[in-house]
Amino acid sequence: MRITGGSARGHVIKTLPGLLVRPTTDKSREAIFSMLASMAGSWESGLDLFAGSGALGIEALSRGMGRVDFVDRNSKCCQVIKQNLAKTGFIDSAHVYCCPAMKAIGFLETRYDLVFLDPPYADTHLGDLVSALAGSRLISGETLITVSHAARSPLHDRYDDILKIKEKRYGDTCISIYRKEATT
Repeated sequence: MRITGGSARGHVIKTLPGLLVRPTTDKSREAIFSMLASMAGSWESGLDLFAGSGALGIEALSRGMGRVDFVDRNSKCCQVIKQNLAKTGFIDSAHVYCCPAMKAIGFLETRYDLVFLDPPYADTHLGDLVSALAGSRLISGETLITVSHAARSPLHDRYDDILKIKEKRYGDTCISIYRKEATT
């Protein structure tokens, strides 16, 4: 798997072997960043939940994001993320938290510009996680939340005050982008 854009473009990053982790494919990452490129925004800080190999967050760093926090519950994934950050030169622009995503939502205090969620496709609690983000201090009205999920498991158009603003399907993968509803 390679980084597809930015300063680390072409760097091969390590993934865990086996079915434990479903890495975000190059094609899916390119699709996500293509969708994001069409949206105005200055993204300085990111959160990569269910980070796996760290591919999404490292891609964001490579494309100019200032800082990314990575969260994964698997300690082997956390080790791989740290190795990939060191290999791509972004170790000083990141922090890796080895814990469940819901726990991280409870203790993190940074307000993020961009949040990536790419959980295992079998995760049946994805809607609960998006709702938890909606009620957290981690997002503002400018935050974009990208969710990669199985096309056979569609997400709602709204979770509390977070609204789906864009969605595209790529084979079995669906990418949904949410933003907090503007308050007047």
